[in-house]
This record gives sequence, C-alpha cells and structure tokens, in this order.
Amino acid sequence: MHANEEGRPVTLDRREGPYGEVALRRHGERFEIIANGTFLMDTSDGRSERLLVDAALAALPADRADLSVLIGGLGVGFSLAHAVRQPRWGRIAVAERERAVVDWHRAGHLAPFSEHALDDPRVTVLEGDLVAYLREADAIYDALCLDIDNGPDWTVTDDNRGLYSPEGLAACRARLTPGGVLAVWSAQPSAAFEDALRAAQFTQVRTIETPVNRGVPDVVHLAITPG
Repeated sequence: MHANEEGRPVTLDRREGPYGEVALRRHGERFEIIANGTFLMDTSDGRSERLLVDAALAALPADRADLSVLIGGLGVGFSLAHAVRQPRWGRIAVAERERAVVDWHRAGHLAPFSEHALDDPRVTVLEGDLVAYLREADAIYDALCLDIDNGPDWTVTDDNRGLYSPEGLAACRARLTPGGVLAVWSAQPSAAFEDALRAAQFTQVRTIETPVNRGVPDVVHLAITPG
C-alpha cells in the first residue's frame, strides 16, 4: 500500500495549459487528473470507459470492415487501450487538448494504463480542441467515442458546452459515415441530452448504464446517424 493511501494526494505534475491548470495526482495506488481544481477522472475503474468503445463497436454493422474511430479525449487511457485491443478498428484517432496528458502517457505515470497504445501504427494523436476539430475537420469516422467532460450537464470548461448544442451535434453528425455511431460518456443520465440527440436527427437514441464502485451508475449515451 502506498504511504499516502489514507492521507492527502500527492501532486506529481502541474501545468498551465491553454484552458487553465491541469494536474496529475497520486492518491495511494490511484492516479487522478485534475482540471482547474475539479476532479476529472482516475485510474480506479475503467469499466465505463471500455463500455464507451464496446457500445459503439456493437452498434456498427458486423459486416463493415476496416472501421475508423475518433476517441476524445485521451484521459487516463482506458478507452484508447481497449480500442487498440480490438482488430476491427483499422484507424484510431485520439483527440487531446492538453499536451501534459499526452506526455504522461508517452513517458510518464499513465503509460501502463494506456498500455503504450500511442505507439500502435493505427493510432493518430490529434493535439487540440475536440469541439473545434469536429467543426473544422474534413475527416469522416464510423464512430465518435467522446469523453471530455463529466457529462453533457457538467462540463469541464464553458467552451465544451458547444459540443452538446445543436451546432455541436450537427458537427458530430457531419463527421460520421451513414449509419455511424455517436457514443458520449457521462457520469449520470441526461434526458435532456437524449432529446437533443433526437432533435439533431440522430436515431436509435438510448442510454446504457454501467455500475461503478460509488454513486449512481456511469452511462454511455448512444445514437446513430441515418443510413
């Protein structure tokens, strides 16, 4: 057991980025990412992050080959590592706006959790703001697996609110192939976001829950573009 298991967390790195302060802490055996003083995620349980990828893959046609996925963002690496383990993904992009987080995975404390997935030849790292990328890019994907906030109703920064707006959801739809999948992680269900997805012309909108060790279940909001 780590010496600080019952004590205060230890800050391992702290940096000022384009969106404020981001820090990596260790609390016992657990690593935590803190953004502007707000807990964002930790390495204690990656079930819901893996569900994000599994749900998107399961919703795609079984006969569709060489699939492409955009994961946003990198976080503690559970979603990316899980995608790399699945051979159906032929192209994997991961968007992360904080250089510090990428560094922690390339040669730092978080590398074991992403299982050095950044070295996989299918993986491309997009360093920059996900919301801007979705709005401005020309790339098309079979799936978008998005986990940049604590949920549509609890964003890390005000700028992220645009992702869940009608304009943001239209940008998501434009980045997807016909029949493509939008999967959005959230720390709690959001009926209002389900309504927003339907209003943005997504189909088969549903919410999948996964139990966590504490509190209400994490969820993945899932929606399909018209085929």
